[in-house]
Amino acid sequence: MQKLLFIIFISCLSASFSSAQDVSKKYNKALADSLGADDYGMKMYSFVILKTGTNDMEAGAERDSIFRGHMNNIGRLVEEDKLIVAGPFGANDDQFRGLFIFTEPDIEKTKALLATDPAIASEILAYDIYPWYGSAALGMYLPFSEEIAKKNP
Repeated sequence: MQKLLFIIFISCLSASFSSAQDVSKKYNKALADSLGADDYGMKMYSFVILKTGTNDMEAGAERDSIFRGHMNNIGRLVEEDKLIVAGPFGANDDQFRGLFIFTEPDIEKTKALLATDPAIASEILAYDIYPWYGSAALGMYLPFSEEIAKKNP
């Protein structure tokens, strides 16, 4: 019995030591906390696929104005730390137009943010939203993005 208890004790001690070893030597608690990271450095986001909507408005001044508003809205959402990834897809058979990754994990709140986009409000674009688990450091690239772009859309 003592031998069995000793083996159990050693197993528990080994498991505790092993999990303590799992903590990265580079772990920065303050940074992880500021980014809302879990123990794996991850967090939940809303991943949005933008698709061709039902409004097939022809090219012209009105459509240009709507897409100018779409770009301005993207900029505003980035400045408000609500949107951390946005960009168009290349040509594809699925009519996927682009993607957004929102810092807001709540789908209903994400829908409210999407409703502020003129291209979505006018139904030129439609969307699908998915909960997505990704690196909490994802938005860390944003401060550098302005430094590497020669032109702003």
